[in-house]
Amino acid sequence: MALSVPSPTCIKGFQVPKTKGKAFGHELYPISSPNKEGYLAVSDKHALFYATYGNPKGRSIVVLHGGPGGGCEDALTRFFDLSEWHVVMFDQRGAMRSTPFGCMEENTPQNSIADIEVLRKHLEIKQWVVFGGSWGSTLALLYGQEHPEQCLGFILRGIFLGREQDYLHLIDGMGKIFPDAYDSFFNYLPKEEQGDLLSAYYKRVMDPNPEVHMPAARAFIKYDSICSTHLPNTENVEKVIGNDMLTLSIARAFFYYSYHKFFLQPNQILSRMHSIAQIPSVIIHGRWDAICRPEMAYSLHKSWQNSALWLIPDGGHSANDPAISQALANATDLFIEQIKQKSEEKMETSEVYIKIC
Repeated sequence: MALSVPSPTCIKGFQVPKTKGKAFGHELYPISSPNKEGYLAVSDKHALFYATYGNPKGRSIVVLHGGPGGGCEDALTRFFDLSEWHVVMFDQRGAMRSTPFGCMEENTPQNSIADIEVLRKHLEIKQWVVFGGSWGSTLALLYGQEHPEQCLGFILRGIFLGREQDYLHLIDGMGKIFPDAYDSFFNYLPKEEQGDLLSAYYKRVMDPNPEVHMPAARAFIKYDSICSTHLPNTENVEKVIGNDMLTLSIARAFFYYSYHKFFLQPNQILSRMHSIAQIPSVIIHGRWDAICRPEMAYSLHKSWQNSALWLIPDGGHSANDPAISQALANATDLFIEQIKQKSEEKMETSEVYIKIC
């Protein structure tokens, strides 16, 4: 089954439609409440919160949140036509509503890959599209490389490849773009610890004492939130750092994963792209993404035969940037339209193959 796309551009893939100077003019869908929610035990220690939305008989899509530690929320349904999609969300180990909260024991990408499969089987889903942003794009790629036969396609935003240069950029590199925000983050630490920000923040956010871990977590999340949008969004920054649970969940998981090199081999994702080369993907990345540099999205696209890269000209990192939000909704509609179109065609085999480019 071949997924066709609009006309090609200079970037192999296709041209982002222009509407009134924006990348997309797509209206977002209404935010919906879940049809079902619950907890699924995935080990003797961990239980995952999960929720399903939309049409139980529709095409299934699993949403992998960022952070790590960010958790999912009903607001993510605004990217999906729920009359067509059966949307599955869950909070990864230690994140938000999953239990135990903030627990980094038995918490690795490999654990999460296994958890996704446990959840898929629990919900009796044969195949699904995988949707993920930022760290969620990393996990989506890792999962796909381990379980390509379960993946119909990928919709990925704000690509993060989990290499050393990628997570160190989040700590030091984006300070070159946002030096004012970096100054506060850097100078939160005493001078004797400023030579190794990763280790210093890791030690603090892992400390069980809230008087130690919360101020450090807030310092990082404020820096990260300021850097996440193309244009200043003070309201969003205050909303995020005002949520202690979210602040700690992300900061603890990010520094824990970074301290352990994201539990990945050097350049692991790009070196294994052959395993999903023929599975279709739309890669959405803001041209002005200061957190995950566009180079990551471009490198991934160049390594992925059946991918389309949408570099959003007025987008940053956050899915809340209007142009990014519109692109995500456009991409989910594109997948549904092409899947429905090809499902109606007579097939010589029972194998479903969707081609982007």
